[in-house]
Amino acid sequence: MCGITGYVGERDALPLVVSGLQRLEYRGYDSAGVALRGDGITVHKRAGRVGDLDLPDYPGVTCGIGHTRWSTHGRPTDENAHPHTDCTGDIAVVHNGIIANYDELKEGLDGHTFTSQTDTEVVAHLLEEELPGAESLREALDTVVGKLEGSYALAVMAADYEGVVCARRNSPLVLGHADGGTYVASDVTAFLDQTRTVTYLEDGDVAELIDGTVRITNGGESVERPETTVEWEAEAAEKGGYEHFMRKEIHEQPVALRQAIAGRLDTGERRVDVDLDLDDAVLEELEEVQLVACGTSYHASLYAKHLLQELADVRATVEVASEYEFEGGRDPSSTLVVGVTQSGETADTLQALRRANAMGAYTVGVTNTLGSTVTREVDASLFIRAGPEIGVAATKTFSSQVAVLSMLAHHLGTVRDAMPAKEGRRLVESLAALPDGVERVLDEEDAVGTTARAYAGKEAFFYIGRRAGTPVALEGALKLKEISYDHAEGFPAGELKHGPLALVSEETPVFAVLTDDTRPDETANNVKEVQARGAPVVALSSRPDDEDADRRFSVPEIGPLEPLLANVYLQLFAYHVADAKDRPIDKPRNLAKSVTVE
Repeated sequence: MCGITGYVGERDALPLVVSGLQRLEYRGYDSAGVALRGDGITVHKRAGRVGDLDLPDYPGVTCGIGHTRWSTHGRPTDENAHPHTDCTGDIAVVHNGIIANYDELKEGLDGHTFTSQTDTEVVAHLLEEELPGAESLREALDTVVGKLEGSYALAVMAADYEGVVCARRNSPLVLGHADGGTYVASDVTAFLDQTRTVTYLEDGDVAELIDGTVRITNGGESVERPETTVEWEAEAAEKGGYEHFMRKEIHEQPVALRQAIAGRLDTGERRVDVDLDLDDAVLEELEEVQLVACGTSYHASLYAKHLLQELADVRATVEVASEYEFEGGRDPSSTLVVGVTQSGETADTLQALRRANAMGAYTVGVTNTLGSTVTREVDASLFIRAGPEIGVAATKTFSSQVAVLSMLAHHLGTVRDAMPAKEGRRLVESLAALPDGVERVLDEEDAVGTTARAYAGKEAFFYIGRRAGTPVALEGALKLKEISYDHAEGFPAGELKHGPLALVSEETPVFAVLTDDTRPDETANNVKEVQARGAPVVALSSRPDDEDADRRFSVPEIGPLEPLLANVYLQLFAYHVADAKDRPIDKPRNLAKSVTVE
């Protein structure tokens, strides 16, 4: 996730663009840059924060765009910072999202010189090809976006064309209307101090901003988009109108998941390409995959364990990173150790990977952060591309971790020629359906909030599941503990009768994961056990016949990753319980976002 801003009007553009970028740094902060249209196109960019830019004054220059980056393609370097330009330097582009087919597009651009590792730069060179035969920059961009796959919010300037042209698909973009000028940004935060009158662009829209006028087309046809008035204060606007970052990030999961799978999933060929920088010969000879992680990342690893064993026919183990030792007669040359860490800086996980490296094992880091320590110390990295996560309680990064680990399992199964074809197809189809499935769950938030308020006064909460439902039960309990401070525990469903059942009463709601591939019939027997003790039951089910629960949340049928959709319900439940208790949701007591000490 990155931040885009731009201005066209009567005022000096640079101070307005920079101010907007500073307000958008919560969306990304590993590099930043601006482009101004005056006597040609002038670009200033570098790795680091917006405040690190060394900018002279540009009086009288009234058109500019800017970008603050969270890296997905290419490390956070000066060269990879936006804006990106074409070969002539007369076109400047800023971009939020992922161009899934950029490799293919780049191959077709013979004779062009690329200066970065980013997917975005291909847009500048495509525009360079289209502009000579186009009537306007808007027409050229309209043609270019027709060639793009993936997600994008784009803002573009060219030396010989007035104004700014922008476009969006699956990434937010909003226009701000002020006296004497028009703004464009990823979020109203960027310009809320200047205007509250906005227009939200829709998927497929291409907007041309010139001399205080806005023209919007979709599919080449002119369209009207309504102006609305933003009522939020600036602090709330940084959260997109949500009261808390956590809820905002729960709702960002469809976008985060689309970014995680973009360019990695070929649904037509039922194929996965994670671009893992390890020789296939190494993967073919693996005898064991060890996953090491902490907290939420540990639960994501537990989810992946089942898929690795089923699809890749390899022994998989999961260990809490702080307890990890490379021992037990394992052969380092046939062992892959996967460290899962959102920040890439988790001290316990880094130490575990260092132990594995010291023993000669192959190591992979699964992280959200380019340039983090883990990426420098492993043999290969896989990025989850979830964008910045501000709330301490992880939400969208859990979903993205599971999605990426699932693709890793598919990749290993393919390389090792071990994956049953049917199961491989099912996983690809489930991954492709995941973002829309999450959106359907989010549509049920009002019902989840009602349930949360009804149960907020209970004394304890239990979560049960089998197979992939077990890590989801553990994660659901962790979320509630973290932000509501209520007692909550997750169990494999079969373990209830081996002790925890003694704690079940009318005051302990039980959440049961009853989805595809989680042995729901067996878990349903455990539901009956707790109901016999008077416990209220909330079923998270993709089966229409689970109607005997006190409350039921319907999980869309998408196959092996259905438990991830159940997890979104549990995130929403935890959020609304904590909200009902007036807890400091984004900053729970005693916890930090990145644990950098052992």
